[in-house]
Amino acid sequence: MSWFEVLTNAIEQAVGPQAVVYCLAAIGLNIHFGYTGLLNFGQAAFMMVGGYAVGALVQTWGQNLWLSILVGLLAAVVLALILGVPTLRLRADYLAIATIAAAEALRQILGAASLNDQFGGQDGRFGFTEALRDINPIPEGGVDLGIIQFRSYDFFIMLIGWVLVALLCVFIYLLMRSPWGRVLKGIREDEDAVRSLGKNVYSYKMQALVLGGVIGAMAGIMSGLATSNVAPSDFATDTTFFAYTVLLIGGAARVLGPVLGALIFWFFLNGLDLFFGKATSGTDPLIPSAIMDSNQASLMRLIVLGLVLMLIMIYRPQGILGDRRELAIDGR
Repeated sequence: MSWFEVLTNAIEQAVGPQAVVYCLAAIGLNIHFGYTGLLNFGQAAFMMVGGYAVGALVQTWGQNLWLSILVGLLAAVVLALILGVPTLRLRADYLAIATIAAAEALRQILGAASLNDQFGGQDGRFGFTEALRDINPIPEGGVDLGIIQFRSYDFFIMLIGWVLVALLCVFIYLLMRSPWGRVLKGIREDEDAVRSLGKNVYSYKMQALVLGGVIGAMAGIMSGLATSNVAPSDFATDTTFFAYTVLLIGGAARVLGPVLGALIFWFFLNGLDLFFGKATSGTDPLIPSAIMDSNQASLMRLIVLGLVLMLIMIYRPQGILGDRRELAIDGR
């Protein structure tokens, strides 16, 4: 692999299906964390119910794909209500604890051996995207854009995903400039002041949790459709942390923050992996084996990204597109 291929492969990943998935997950978190100040550490749970609703309903129970997608979105609403009813009246950290615990508990339940016939255990559900593949208009040979190429189905998923991202960005842009959106920002800054104006803070928080959760379910559905598989390992706790990283890099409380964050995060995550892999391989590696071998190279991308994120938090905590005035969070 040449250094040019390293660059082109990184670009492909930066705009590929996985970048779309994490962009959608971060958009949902942006409503929770960026605009409302809700510390949701369980976005993977919303992704899980969306992805598993589609995978299990289609493969296990033979339901229609489009109906299953609708059920997945409704399941996210139910999950938001279950999580929000007992926690949204309490301090923000209780929501954080409840959501991360719920996500891990749900992941263990869906991966349990006793439910293997329904949800596939640790292997999950797979092979449920035939209905979508049948309407794929992209030629079987794929798409060649010059320096980057995509397989037919991957490019189709990308088109669907980025169009969905664009529509959501427009929707959120208009929503956050409406009276409803201004109330959310007020809650983030000082919910007592908003309550003194006669607003039902609990109701607004619940609405924000539901909306962001539904967008998170869209991310889980897109993940399942992109890979034709949903498994418990796809929705581990690092899924939520990666989505937060995307949001913090791009800038919270900014419509395009998750989009820019997803592009940058996936470019460097995959680019660094390819770079260190190439730099430690071959007969004359760029990095001597005395410093690093090929087995250690795969870990370096996370180390470097962690250092970069630390520097961003120190020197630009609001993110690339963010504003320091948008950082105030009422954690009482």
